[in-house]
Amino acid sequence: MADLVEIEDRISKCNKLLDANPNSKIFAALAEAYRKKGDLDQAFRICQAGLRIHPDYGSAHMVMARINVDKGMFDWAEIEARKIIDLEGNSHATDLLLAEIYINKNDMAQATKLLDELQKNDPSNKQVKNLLEIAKKHEVSSAIEINEKQVPPPKSEETTVPKKNEESIGHKELIDIISEISGVEGALIVNNDGMVAESRWVDNQGSDLYGALARDIEQTIQAHMDVSVFGTYENLLIEGENLIVNMIPLKDCLLLIKANSQINLGTLKLRMNALLEKLDNPVTKTGVQS
Repeated sequence: MADLVEIEDRISKCNKLLDANPNSKIFAALAEAYRKKGDLDQAFRICQAGLRIHPDYGSAHMVMARINVDKGMFDWAEIEARKIIDLEGNSHATDLLLAEIYINKNDMAQATKLLDELQKNDPSNKQVKNLLEIAKKHEVSSAIEINEKQVPPPKSEETTVPKKNEESIGHKELIDIISEISGVEGALIVNNDGMVAESRWVDNQGSDLYGALARDIEQTIQAHMDVSVFGTYENLLIEGENLIVNMIPLKDCLLLIKANSQINLGTLKLRMNALLEKLDNPVTKTGVQS
């Protein structure tokens, strides 16, 4: 709550300054405040309008790049990052931003190259370390997948039993890790009957209600999707005032993540992609069946 009050105060002050001087560069700080609040559309509009007046303002291009990352518009985010480099040259911030964009675009080789250099210069940086682990893991997985496609498996009459991934995790470990992500206030595994099977909830009250409501919402959406041309859903994001709820269908259950508006949706997506790959009970691509 304190963070939200601080952001609202910053928005109010920046708006006053911008009203007094529409040509002020304070628009970048205002757009960043709206981004942190979670109002990405308003942040985008303000930053876009300001950049028309100040097209060479590097800090504003950084804010716009971050907005595009949060919106999942990674090609546009890379364009903004390149504009910053053209204007001000490379920096730790631009290289880190580009690495995150490359990971989202599944260009792990480029991401790893940047992150290796960043880690050499700043070995204690946790964000660099986490992103590098994600990039290298995906890079190795892709190489193995390509190699398996190129080399035919040996012929054998015996049935080979696939080895279980030693790094695999279950539902309990999944929500334990999710609950540690900055901005997350709760994570639930909800059964098909709407009952909470696993819970990590900041507020001891309300998890059962969220579980039941989530299942009702999911069933309603799935019922409509079944009769539409859109097929099944794979991810549902609900945004409210200082509240974000993300629902992801898993096999025979539903994952619900409750977060505040301070969460970085781009970072959450990266972490979730990596975690779901390790999950024993993976994401179903056909929706949750009731």
